[in-house]
Amino acid sequence: MPRPKTTLTFPIERTTLDNGLRVVMAPDRSSPAVMIAAYYDVGFRSEPQGRTGFAHLFEHLMFEGSVSLEKGMHDRLVNGNGGIMNGSTRNDFTNYFEIMPSNALELGLFLEADRMRGLRLTEQNLAAQVAVVKEEVKVNVMNQPYGGFPWLFLPMALFETWPNAHNAYGEFADLDAANLDDTVAFFDRYYAPGNAVLALTGDIDPDATMRLIEQHFAGIPARDVPPTVDASEPVPSSERREQRVDPRAPQPAIALAYRTPDPITAFDEYCALILAGSILGDGDASSLHQRLLKRDRLASHLSAEVGLVAGTFEVRGPSMFQIAVWHPAETDAEQITKAIDEEIDVLADGVDAEELDRFRNAYLADLLGAIDNLMARGMLVAATEQQRGRAELINEIPAALAAVTPEQVAEVARTWLRPHQRALLEWQAGGGR
Repeated sequence: MPRPKTTLTFPIERTTLDNGLRVVMAPDRSSPAVMIAAYYDVGFRSEPQGRTGFAHLFEHLMFEGSVSLEKGMHDRLVNGNGGIMNGSTRNDFTNYFEIMPSNALELGLFLEADRMRGLRLTEQNLAAQVAVVKEEVKVNVMNQPYGGFPWLFLPMALFETWPNAHNAYGEFADLDAANLDDTVAFFDRYYAPGNAVLALTGDIDPDATMRLIEQHFAGIPARDVPPTVDASEPVPSSERREQRVDPRAPQPAIALAYRTPDPITAFDEYCALILAGSILGDGDASSLHQRLLKRDRLASHLSAEVGLVAGTFEVRGPSMFQIAVWHPAETDAEQITKAIDEEIDVLADGVDAEELDRFRNAYLADLLGAIDNLMARGMLVAATEQQRGRAELINEIPAALAAVTPEQVAEVARTWLRPHQRALLEWQAGGGR
């Protein structure tokens, strides 16, 4: 198998406006499209007690009208000019983006600046979006087989502190208690220019684009910026177990979560764990697939990944390595965890260099294919600038993965993937009715 390239050269340019807005640009003139992304340093971990789901609720409110535009105009202007748009809430950020033809760049900048300047926060809009979010929870979690499994409930099992372990979608009582004063205060606190990164990727001329950014964003007044949430907590010293009954699930499942090295301060070790996770659970050739599905026939399918809901690299610590396994009713969780532990022990005893290269090459090929997409590239540039001040990481990730040795992979398996440090979520089936 030819080895994927490990040197990337996406150009990165940045500046900071007087109001604190950080701007990062990664120009690429190969196709006439541009991605504009506004990343705000507020996410699930920022929510205070008694306000679960508020960051996600506020994401909805950001589409309900701005200083100059009525509700729905943002969407219509983007779509009417051949673009697409969306937003999402994650552990460490809330983002909003447009992908536009490059000749609509200024329109996209105006739209993001307009809602950064101010929103149309009304009782009617708030009540409507509370209802929308509650319906979203019903559709995606409460009324769907495996709803919220494992992304919503596994962190609650692994973590203990409020920023990491509360219901990120939101308790209905908390959503119903939201009031207009809360939303105004939330916007003032977290949607200040100095709490945001504006990222542009694609067909842009940096000098001309910077003039447009100054024109549309420089006049937004600066406000105080809140401190970054302290989400630190100790690694577990004993296994944590939780059980949930899903009346709609046709078969049971389990999910395991292990803490990872810090994705920012221990990046080399984090990369080693990524490759350890790939060997264990990435694709049909992985050891867990071969053991659980092929050899022992204990499971019907499985997934494994490093990271939280934002992805592997778009996260601050603490993060996790998670394994989810769907299995027949006659197989119990102890059989599966025993097999997983044995495969981790094999990895911890030593890694064959050729095997590591096979999984590394496959991982790199998938990564490079993903960031060839303008949206994925723009999100990675924006998130790494927002969390690290280093959008250049997009160019450095392949080389960091290429530098991982077999000894490092074995070491992270010995250090981090221990039964006494994990959480186990048992998902009990209720018959699929």
